[in-house]
Amino acid sequence: MQIATRLVPVKGINIQVAELGAGPPLLLLHGWPEFWFTWAKVMPLLADQFRLIAPDLRGFGGSDKIPAGYSKAMTAEQHAEDLAALLDVLGLSGAGQPGVGLVAHDIGALIGQTLIRNFPGRVSKFLAFDCPYPGIGRRWIEDGQLKNSWYMWFHQTRLAMELVGHSRETLEIYLRYVLVGGSQNKQAFDDNFSVFVDNMMAPGNLQGGFNWYISTARAVAPPTTPITIPTRILWPERDAVFPVAWMDQLGAFFSDLQAEVFAGVGHFPHQEKPLAAAAAIREFFI
Repeated sequence: MQIATRLVPVKGINIQVAELGAGPPLLLLHGWPEFWFTWAKVMPLLADQFRLIAPDLRGFGGSDKIPAGYSKAMTAEQHAEDLAALLDVLGLSGAGQPGVGLVAHDIGALIGQTLIRNFPGRVSKFLAFDCPYPGIGRRWIEDGQLKNSWYMWFHQTRLAMELVGHSRETLEIYLRYVLVGGSQNKQAFDDNFSVFVDNMMAPGNLQGGFNWYISTARAVAPPTTPITIPTRILWPERDAVFPVAWMDQLGAFFSDLQAEVFAGVGHFPHQEKPLAAAAAIREFFI
């Protein structure tokens, strides 16, 4: 099933959007080191019932790299503003609109929470895989966890671009470590690994992704009220970056919550078990 992509002008930049299907709209937000294509195994499974909209976040994939180069401007707030404006352009917000369903992974889930909080009414329901949230607190760096989350700090250095981006070979080594190494199903990327490498080889995309980590390296006060829209969080059973024990504070930040362990997957559930991921999405949003 062919997934069409197009550039959508939004607030002075172009955002690349992949679209498939018809029905109630679902906005799909990727993580790092991904782009819209990370949903390519899931989208055809849902296109019979949903209008699927998978954008490349600013700085990623085919979307504009503005500002270019090393930047502290790519905050969750900036990405949320881009997405709210994208929904406006697509005619999916405003009077009489019920809000879109939101499916997100990894950093996309954190951006999704900012979109929900900063633009009330734009999102009706929220489903997340690998969901960073304020309740994790300092646990990223405590009790030896830094051995798994070290890359978040490495990406903030200019050395990251120089080393990882030195050649296609170095990029392949790093992405294999992240994508394959982060998966419980080690064959999950056998059929599309080169697509992710090709994407990161495109000018600006490697630094564009690193800019997320540069931009979020700042103290942010945790929210004082929970997200109230219906939320389902599927927490990977075997993800070293997101230990299952970190689910313990979810109830303080989501008041209408279904939280479950997604069995047998690592950091990329939608790649590792696309049939199960699609079934969970369908069940929640129907």
